[in-house]
Amino acid sequence: MAQYLSIHPDNPQGRLLQRAAEVIRQGGVIALPTDSSYALGCHLGDKAAVERIRSLRGVDDRHHLTLMCRDLSQIGQFARVDNARYRLLKAATPGSYTFILEGTRELPRRVLHPKRKTIGLRVPAHAVTLALLEQLGEPLLTSTLIIAGDEEPLTEGWEIQDRLESQLELILDSGRCGVEPTSVIDLTGPLPVLVRAGLGPLAPFGLD
Repeated sequence: MAQYLSIHPDNPQGRLLQRAAEVIRQGGVIALPTDSSYALGCHLGDKAAVERIRSLRGVDDRHHLTLMCRDLSQIGQFARVDNARYRLLKAATPGSYTFILEGTRELPRRVLHPKRKTIGLRVPAHAVTLALLEQLGEPLLTSTLIIAGDEEPLTEGWEIQDRLESQLELILDSGRCGVEPTSVIDLTGPLPVLVRAGLGPLAPFGLD
């Protein structure tokens, strides 16, 4: 049965963040709010937790998971970012974007796209998520909380509890989240490529 924690959306309580970080480190799968929608999250190095997220989502290893980072320095540790890409990232983070980038050797192969060796990365603009990442001290592997068979993300903490209480270890409820996803930008080539239009404005990438 999932622990259910109501957390302040702008000034998240430290003890609740500490508890969430402990659950993640122990191999748990959690639901957490972001600036776009609720997400599923787990420890980057936990193989079983990663597979549980894929099972809940109904996706295979060709579906990009997203590494949530607290800042650009963490992105640079886990993805190959040259000066041009860094400038693009700096102009658009934190924000409602997911960037497809080539992963570094710091990442387990199982979380990378099996052929492209890429992964999604983002720096969210949400106080709870950023505070949790600070508490955790490392990135969080995530995926949008869309249950297999559904078409849209779950938007309320109680709804997540009702649907997934027996399949998660913890739910961080900071109030209603939206259903519009992040904009997904592929930065692996010479020019940005739009994969999915979402919340993040496309003008910084010349894609509007």
